[in-house]
Amino acid sequence: MTSVRICRADELAKGEVIAVTVDDTPLAVVHCEDDSFHAVYDECSHASIPLSEGEVDGCTLECWLHGSRFDLRTGKPSGPPATEPVTVYSVEVRDGDIYVNLSEESK
Repeated sequence: MTSVRICRADELAKGEVIAVTVDDTPLAVVHCEDDSFHAVYDECSHASIPLSEGEVDGCTLECWLHGSRFDLRTGKPSGPPATEPVTVYSVEVRDGDIYVNLSEESK
């Protein structure tokens, strides 16, 4: 699969997260405070809650239901109640646009 354009990078403010679906895969796309962009599977591995409804803190995304935080670079939770990572997808900013590649997962 080739990369899929999500939106313009300047449409996603620092600290903001948006929910998108690419080929039936729900994604949370985040603009971190360090100006990096990340995409993770949009479901908490603990309680099946959309992570896109959570809060961005640095380069982590917190699930609003039970407070699990996930590192957006690795998908790993920083502590309970979540114990399983979420899938992280490759993100590239090209010509001012954000692209996500679903075939390039990293954990």
